[in-house]
Amino acid sequence: MSIQPMLAVIPARGGSKGVPGKNIRPLAGLPLIAHSIRLSKLCGEISKCIVSTDSDEIAAVARECGAEVPFLRPEALAQDDTPMWPVLQHALTEMESRDRCRYGAVLLLSPTSPARMPEDVSRAVQFLEEDRRTVGVVAASRPPFNPRWVCIDIATDGYMHQSFPDGNVYARRQDVPAIYRINGALYLWRRDHVANSEAPRYFEMPHRMLEIPESHAIDIDSPHDFRLAELMIKNGLIHFPWLESGL
Repeated sequence: MSIQPMLAVIPARGGSKGVPGKNIRPLAGLPLIAHSIRLSKLCGEISKCIVSTDSDEIAAVARECGAEVPFLRPEALAQDDTPMWPVLQHALTEMESRDRCRYGAVLLLSPTSPARMPEDVSRAVQFLEEDRRTVGVVAASRPPFNPRWVCIDIATDGYMHQSFPDGNVYARRQDVPAIYRINGALYLWRRDHVANSEAPRYFEMPHRMLEIPESHAIDIDSPHDFRLAELMIKNGLIHFPWLESGL
């Protein structure tokens, strides 16, 4: 089944409490949301990219940055505890009705993960096209520490215990099997999985992992994260191709 046309959704709720105005706060001279918008314009696999927001202010900024904002998200889907899955389902239903088409896949691009690259999207698309069994592709990366080796619990006796008991079998950190974390940089699903499932079901339905560098897996959720990202950009640890593309 073809995954084209592909709909990309950038969700940007207006009620951020940790960092008010987070999605439109500047990063590297652009509103944070602009990085995901500009990325989408460098990805030929994306047929349409929209911003789903409940905020008139975010909508205005997104449009100034070249995004389509064809609707405002209902208030019921913009609460602090609203899961992302129904937001994606709403966007898919709205756009298929408006565009009078049936999309083949849905790509989730969180504005708080601005450092994923166009080639990451291309590899995710390739995984989904080549593996007909998988329903989705999820970005993941290797954290700077291995939980099997260093994570501990404090038991009721007050002493340290390893969180992963199998860590005892390894004598050296280098021997511990690699572990990965879902980092939120991107998610790509087949259309029918989004439309017909109650949740992503990462471990119940077949999903492929897309490994990206941990340095590209930054998540902007606090003033500290903004400062850290700016330092990484300044020191060349993160490179945004769209800053040089003229988009």
